Amino acid sequence: MQPLTDIAVNLSSSQFKGDIDVVVARAATAGVTSLLNLSSTVAEAQQGLELSQRYPQVFSTAGVHPHNASEWNQHSGATLRSLLSAPKMVAVGECGLDYNRDFSPRPAQRAAFAEQLQLAVELNLPVLMHCREAYQDFVPLVAAVRPQLPAAILHCFTGSAEELGQALELDCYIGITGWICDERRGTLLRQLVKTIPDNRLLLETDAPYLLPRDLRPKPKSRRNEPAYLPHIAQTVAQLRGQSVDTVSQLCQQNAAAALIPAHLLINT
Repeated sequence: MQPLTDIAVNLSSSQFKGDIDVVVARAATAGVTSLLNLSSTVAEAQQGLELSQRYPQVFSTAGVHPHNASEWNQHSGATLRSLLSAPKMVAVGECGLDYNRDFSPRPAQRAAFAEQLQLAVELNLPVLMHCREAYQDFVPLVAAVRPQLPAAILHCFTGSAEELGQALELDCYIGITGWICDERRGTLLRQLVKTIPDNRLLLETDAPYLLPRDLRPKPKSRRNEPAYLPHIAQTVAQLRGQSVDTVSQLCQQNAAAALIPAHLLINT
């Protein structure tokens, strides 16, 4: 299989605290040669900077997740701006809207998201986004700045055909997780994945979450890892009627175009 980039890993999770060195090494052994660590809070963004300095294959985002939007304050943007000046801090995010759980009030979510979109415009950086049951507000906010953004990535897509169409109209890259490996919850995604253009497809684990349900042998732990990304690639390839090498190569090219400059990607 061609080398792969996992464009969404939550390495700051407490689930990786005891063996992160092993997890990163196991990913490399599996052919997952570059990892993009996501930040959900300002504190996690600082941790992401440290992880990117510690591991050659780890890059990071800096942003505030909609669940944490109520923590956004007048200092948040300046702190993120400073962190994003580091060479391996490659995108603003994970930011966006989540009206499914509403862990932060919706006005606070919209305000934090809008400020982070403007930060991405200011810094000429891609934005890695989350949207769940909020497309009515998400689409106009992104559309207002999309022409000024170098790239926009919709992470962990699990939505409807209409929502996929809206995201593609915004010229978003679409991140596919192990959700697609679940024949119960992932039925619609398994149908839609073949309609994603070759130049907009990205692969991710969202580890430690979303362990692929059909992994065999079944892992003893429910913790997902970037080492399982090749399994997701194989499922996506089968559903799209493409070879796994083709899907891997396409996604590697897209990761370079959208997020991590090609000369920084580790391809061996």
